[in-house]
Amino acid sequence: MSNSRGVAYFYNTTSKQSVWEQPADLTQDQINQLPGAKEYLSKAKSGGKADQVRASHLLVKHRDSRRPSSWKEPTITRSKEEAIEILRGYESTIGGSAEKFGELASQHSDCSSHANSGDLGWFGRGQMQKPFEDAAYGLQVGEISEIISSDSGVHLVLRTG
Repeated sequence: MSNSRGVAYFYNTTSKQSVWEQPADLTQDQINQLPGAKEYLSKAKSGGKADQVRASHLLVKHRDSRRPSSWKEPTITRSKEEAIEILRGYESTIGGSAEKFGELASQHSDCSSHANSGDLGWFGRGQMQKPFEDAAYGLQVGEISEIISSDSGVHLVLRTG
């Protein structure tokens, strides 16, 4: 995998040459057996690069959030503790279900990503606030984080890719 381009290249250990195009004598089955190939192919098919993750989130803002307003409320006055309690309620309703997570994010998230069931798409390191990034990168695909806090508010994060 090329770190600079974020795409696969092929290296011939005999000739010591690398090429971007798949060699004609290399079968798809052989490629699938390479370390990390399944993850790379899955990401490539859905628009991601090797060093990226994909996540959805359910955000509850509070009065000390960076921007204490949302598509639902022009002025958010709840405390951080109240926001955490709201998320705990959502967390118990979700019960580990990605489908339920998406439903609740669509209805209740204070982020504009609510329109996409909380999906934030693919992102790399340095593109999100550090606590959010750390949570997303620390999860396996399909896992949901504990409640995390960022400058934007409090979140549940679902790693989707």
